[in-house]
Amino acid sequence: MILIKTTRDNILSPLQAVCGIVEKRHTLPILSNVLIEKNGEVLTLLATDIEIQIKTQATGATGTENASVTVAARKLQDILRSLPDTAEISLALEEKRLQVKAGKSRFNLQTLPADDYPRMAQPDGEQTKLQITQKQFKRLIGFVQYSMAQQDIRYYLNGLLLIVTGNEMRMVATDGHRLAYASEELAASSPKTEVILPRKTVLELSRLLSDNDEILDISLSANQAIFRFGDVELVSKLIDGKFPDYERVIPQNHNKLITISRATFLQSLLRAAILTNEKFRGVRVVLGTESLKIISSNADQEEAQEEIEVAYDGEALDIGFNVTYLLDVLNNVSNDDIELRLADANSSALITLPGNTHFKYVVMPMRI
Repeated sequence: MILIKTTRDNILSPLQAVCGIVEKRHTLPILSNVLIEKNGEVLTLLATDIEIQIKTQATGATGTENASVTVAARKLQDILRSLPDTAEISLALEEKRLQVKAGKSRFNLQTLPADDYPRMAQPDGEQTKLQITQKQFKRLIGFVQYSMAQQDIRYYLNGLLLIVTGNEMRMVATDGHRLAYASEELAASSPKTEVILPRKTVLELSRLLSDNDEILDISLSANQAIFRFGDVELVSKLIDGKFPDYERVIPQNHNKLITISRATFLQSLLRAAILTNEKFRGVRVVLGTESLKIISSNADQEEAQEEIEVAYDGEALDIGFNVTYLLDVLNNVSNDDIELRLADANSSALITLPGNTHFKYVVMPMRI
C-alpha cells in the first residue's frame, strides 16, 4: 500500500525542521521516531521529546489514501540525504515496515503504531499573544543565548528569561558568572509576562527561525509557550523557577569608560588565550594611560602580552577575567566598536554598544 509519493526535498525539508529535538537514544523507543501523517495532499510531520514538540507541513504528496505512521527519524533523514536531490520518493507500508523507494534503491524500516505517539496537551487558562518578526527574535536570541548555563543544579539558569512588558520584549541569560541582556521594541503593547524558556528550546528556535521580516506568532501561558512561523509550530514546556533579579546585577555607575575596536580586542584576546591556564582560562586586563594590556600566563611559566592603544587617562587598573566570557560576547555582537566600563578590580565589567541602550553584558572578575 503506497502511502506517499513525493520529491525528496518535499519530505526531507520538513523532516530536518523537526529532527533537531529527536534524541538518538531514549527510554521510550517511540520518541526516536517521527510521526508522519498524510491527509489529502498535505503531509504533516511531528516530533517530540516530551518537553518540546515541533510540527510542520508540506504539500504536494500523492498516494492511495490518508494514513499515519511513525518511523525512526534520524534513519529516514540519513536515507533521504543520501539520495539524489531530484529523486522521486515513495513510502509504502508493508507488514508494519515502511518501505522507502527511490529509483532502484529500497530501504525497509521498522514502524511503531501512530496511535501510541505522545502529543503535548493544549495549554489551559489565559494566554498572552504577541507578534514579532523572525529576524528580531532571532537577533535577540543571538545577543544572549551564549550566557545560558548548560547543566547547572540551579535549573532555572539552564534557560533564558523572556519578558514582555508594554511594547518591549527583553531577554536575559546568565550562568552565574556573566549575564547578557537584550531588548527590542514591539509593534503592539502586551500585559507584563515573564517566562523561562528551556535551553534546548532556545537553541532550536535559533536554528529554525529565518533572518527575515516574516511574522513569528507567540502564545505564552503559565506552563507552555507556542511559537508559530512559516509552516512550523513549536510547543515548549516552560522552566518553573525564580530567575535572579537581573537589574540588580547590571552596574550603574562605573566611572572608567573605554571605547575599543571589537575586532582588535577580539584578535588580541584570541592570541593571549593561547597561553592561558587550560583549566581557568584567565587573562589580566591592565588599564593605563592611553593603553590597555592583555596579559596571560600558564603553569609552564609561559606568558603572552598584547597592547592596544585606547583613549584613556584615568587611574590605572589591573583586573582579571575568564577569557572565554569575553570572547563569547565579542563573537556574538557585530558592531565595529564596543564600550567597556570598569570600576575596580573586585567589580564586574559592563560591556555595551555605542549609542545602543538595548544590549548589556556583565562579566564577573576573577582572581589571577
